[in-house]
Amino acid sequence: MAKVNEKVVTGKVRFSYANVFTPVASEEGKTPKYSVSIIIDKNDKETIAKLTAAFEKVKASSGTYFGGTVPKGLKGGLRDGDAEKDDAAYQGSFFINANSVQKPGVVDAEMNHIIDPSEFYSGCYGRASLTFYPYNSNGSKGIACGLGNLQKLADGDRLGGGTSAEEDFATV
Repeated sequence: MAKVNEKVVTGKVRFSYANVFTPVASEEGKTPKYSVSIIIDKNDKETIAKLTAAFEKVKASSGTYFGGTVPKGLKGGLRDGDAEKDDAAYQGSFFINANSVQKPGVVDAEMNHIIDPSEFYSGCYGRASLTFYPYNSNGSKGIACGLGNLQKLADGDRLGGGTSAEEDFATV
């Protein structure tokens, strides 16, 4: 019952719900994890093809892991932001959520480690290394997306609202 894993490095994507410096528990009693929602523009055919191919490869190779056959309706893969999110940041995009119990490495475009949490935030752009793998837990079966490392390439408008102190006090 060996797991088949497949690693992918994305092209330029946008990050949302970025919890990459401090792990967060999704529910009370659950193990805290580092996580990020990765938003992929629907025009980025190369990244979409890489992610889809990795998902399909793990899915096709997971029959023995799932007890002989790949279950129908297997969970996982890219999700459609137009259909599933009422959020302008996700429109015209696919997205995938990735998480890990291990802290991801976070670097800038020059490969310098980012240690200040204000430098990597929901809304910035970059690349992500992701690992697809099968899971079978509590009756739920699917292909999960593990969070590897992150590289910030560019700033973007912060997601989730709010303003900076500079914006609030510039006119006072």
